[in-house]
Amino acid sequence: MNSIRSYALVTAAYWGFTITDGALRMLVVLHFYKLGYDSVSIAFLFLFYEAFGIVTNVFGGWIASRSGVKVTLYGGLVLQIAALCMLALLDPRWPVFLSMSYVMAAQALAGIAKDLTKMSAKSAIKVIAPDAGGALFQWVARLTGSKNALKGVGFFVGGALLTAFGFAGALLAMAGALAVVLLAAVASLPGDLGRSKKKTKVAALFSKSPSINRLSAARLFLFAARDVWFVVGLPVFLSQLGWTFHEVGAFLALWVIGYGLIQAGVPEILHAIGRRDSIDGTALAHWAFVLPVVPLSMIGALQFGLDPGFTLMGGLAMFAVLFAINSAVHSYLILAYTDEESVALDVGFYYMANAGGRLLGTLLSGIVFQLAGFPGCLWISLALVLVAAALSLGLPRGRAVSLATEDLATSD
Repeated sequence: MNSIRSYALVTAAYWGFTITDGALRMLVVLHFYKLGYDSVSIAFLFLFYEAFGIVTNVFGGWIASRSGVKVTLYGGLVLQIAALCMLALLDPRWPVFLSMSYVMAAQALAGIAKDLTKMSAKSAIKVIAPDAGGALFQWVARLTGSKNALKGVGFFVGGALLTAFGFAGALLAMAGALAVVLLAAVASLPGDLGRSKKKTKVAALFSKSPSINRLSAARLFLFAARDVWFVVGLPVFLSQLGWTFHEVGAFLALWVIGYGLIQAGVPEILHAIGRRDSIDGTALAHWAFVLPVVPLSMIGALQFGLDPGFTLMGGLAMFAVLFAINSAVHSYLILAYTDEESVALDVGFYYMANAGGRLLGTLLSGIVFQLAGFPGCLWISLALVLVAAALSLGLPRGRAVSLATEDLATSD
């Protein structure tokens, strides 16, 4: 019962943070678009948000291993509240350079907060999840899937709050709500959650097992393959097809919600299609080599003159399912390959690679789209996902969960 209670508390804190994270992204985009900033300037506002995640995951994992996951979870919530309050003080009368510098600094805080909170929540699951059957896989899938769905909800929340309270009012409302979440977590979570019993040296930050190194590298290329066409290429391409700004934003929000719901249900999906084999390195390689079917199919459809809108809808539906399965198996394996003593360090290192993939994909998305259009983004995505699949081939079998019927029944 204590495990379930701790899981509920960690998940609730992560949910509260995630909604504000998605809402903040939408608030910044809409507010600065309204002020007349061009797309390149708006993209630069998020540069530090992504870049600081790389460093945060490594040193955040080290701090968590020495002080406990609870400390970094609280730190992430506090920094997000500070970032929201900082942005609420922004004055539209400031010069453009000062405004952009100020927002980029606030976004750096938000990026640090995001990765501290995510690393803490994922690490906590390893500690509090029961060991029996497929519980760890299911708990990770539920946490990660619900987070992605709620990030999409956050897009809607950001737009609604901006309309109702204005930019500063919306930010302060979110800061207040997150402060309540923080106080509830402080009053409820056990103090030594995720703390290593042995003193962790700084050298351990980059001293990983071959399995964790290979899985982290595969994660980097996997997420770069997604963002190379999803971040810039897809929204701009939809705009070129005649979609309005609000239609594009609403569609992306709904897709993120749908993707999150699929990810939360991955254990049941795998059971339903008869994949009862172990969820291990071999399974990840299998699903990684299935994923290239999506960009390849979309390239072929566009090449043969199929309707672009129909091609995108079909491709995105396929991608949501296959990428959700890949991501869920990835998120489980990083916990399966580590132990409670080093979980925060290993998860931090792994999500450093994740952040690096997002940053690489974001940069490539703008460059490739400008040089080769949307089909070019799909070709690069295909190449990146094949690299991720090839890296997955070397992962070990075993040390993973069985998806037998009785495991699914007893771990709910």
